[in-house]
Amino acid sequence: MHHMKEMIATHPDVKGSTNDALIRCLEECYSCAQTCTSCADACLAEEMVAQLRQCIRLNLDCADICLAAGSLGTRRTGSNEQALVAALQACAIACGLCAEECEKHASMHEHCRICAEHCRRCEQACNEAVQSIR
Repeated sequence: MHHMKEMIATHPDVKGSTNDALIRCLEECYSCAQTCTSCADACLAEEMVAQLRQCIRLNLDCADICLAAGSLGTRRTGSNEQALVAALQACAIACGLCAEECEKHASMHEHCRICAEHCRRCEQACNEAVQSIR
């Protein structure tokens, strides 16, 4: 059992009944945020950094949105499903845009290829989580 599922399952309002699609999404959000931050940093170290400006921007935007969506989804006290769904939808959009940009550089930069894969996984997980909430 992953620690996030274990932790959320212990919440008094959850009482062991977890939404597995949402848990998977939260794990992907946090992983994607780390990957995007790392990719942006790697892009900054490339000699062709000027050509990677948009990639860096989208990486940083994606990382911030992934962290926000992960935080909203982790909170189980009370209910704010409308905001959570909006955050997950925004995260899916940000991940899609970031993946699209990273894919443009994937043949030259391995970090962009890896980042694009993580973004696509997170995009899919966010979309599945939204469906599980509705």
